[in-house]
Parts: sequence; structure tokens; C-alpha cells
Amino acid sequence: MIRVLVVDDHPVVRHGLMAILRWEQDIELVGEAADGAEAVRMILDHQPDVVLLDLRLPQLSGVEVMRRVRGKAPGTRFLVLTTYDTDEYIAPALAAGANGYLLKDVEPDELSRGIHALMQGGAALEPKVAAHVLGHLADDEAGDGLSEREMDVLRLLPSGSSNKTIAAQLGLSENTVKSHISHLFSKLGVQSRAEAVSAAMQRGLLPIDR
Repeated sequence: MIRVLVVDDHPVVRHGLMAILRWEQDIELVGEAADGAEAVRMILDHQPDVVLLDLRLPQLSGVEVMRRVRGKAPGTRFLVLTTYDTDEYIAPALAAGANGYLLKDVEPDELSRGIHALMQGGAALEPKVAAHVLGHLADDEAGDGLSEREMDVLRLLPSGSSNKTIAAQLGLSENTVKSHISHLFSKLGVQSRAEAVSAAMQRGLLPIDR
């Protein structure tokens, strides 16, 4: 049996989801929660297999709920069920540990398939969420596609050289160096020189023994 906890602050939505899931022969409802704090308590107490989780909740958000129980409920998977499909909500939810992300207008059979997909080690993603994930994967791959000149600049960052020094060493203008560094930050997905060096080492673009 797949043990499911339903978390939503709207009684109509919560009870509607539970009514749908009661038709599933291999799903057992272990409870319901109307706010984030209650959700945390019930997750830790019941250790459900799957949590249907709204993102906007009283007391604690759905994202905060996932953060609070991370590591304390290792067997629990989170299927976010929300009305929001923008990056403002998608990115934090996925970063907090959401295994699936569906919208509340999902068909009942799709909801069931999503729960079963999570139990099989897969994911249940709304098309726009899937596009978001694929976009970030593409960005990561682009991070390795640095130009030869960008690599020249990158190799000088660990030494702490200023833009002026890098420009002099490479025979470039300071503005050109600034442009290359900006492109490096974008391709590596970082916001500082230290982060750029760390990311480059992790990707094998710079030797770790520097």
C-alpha cells in the first residue's frame, strides 16, 4: 500500500483529493493537514510514502515544510499540488526536495499516475515544470562551452588578479575582461569570482590543486 498524506489549507480541495484517492485500491490515506506546522508534525509521526503538498500554507510554506523534514523522513516523497506554475514557485520547490510538481487542475488519473511514478523512483512534472528543469540542464551544459578567451580569463581568477592585471596579461582592454567575466558568471551559473573558481574546479575546468 502507498501511504499518502494530504496537505492543503482549503477544506474543499483537501477533502476532494482524499475522495479521489479513496478509489485507489493500493493507496492508504494516513491523514490530512491544513497548515505547514501540522504537516511537519504528521510527516514526522506517520512517515508517509507520499505527501500531496500545497505550497501556500498558513504558518509554514510548503517549501519550508520540505526543508524542516529533510533528513528526518528519508522515505517520504513530495508531490507538490498547486495553482502556481512560475519560476518563482517552481525553483524553490524543486530545490527543497519536491519529487513532483503538478497543478490543481490535473485530471484524477494523472494524479494517481503521478503518485505511482514517485513510488517507482520517477517524477511527476507539469509540462512547464519539465521545461524549467530541462532549461537548467541546458544552462549547466552551456557552462562547459566556454570560449578559448573565456578560459584564459578563468585560469587567472584563482590568483586573485584584478581586471586591470588580467587585461595586461592577455593584451585586452579592461572592459573586454569585464565582459568575459560576466559571460563566465552566466555560463557557470554563479555570482562571484570565488563561486566561479569553485564551479570550474567541480566541473574539471580548473585543477583542484590550485
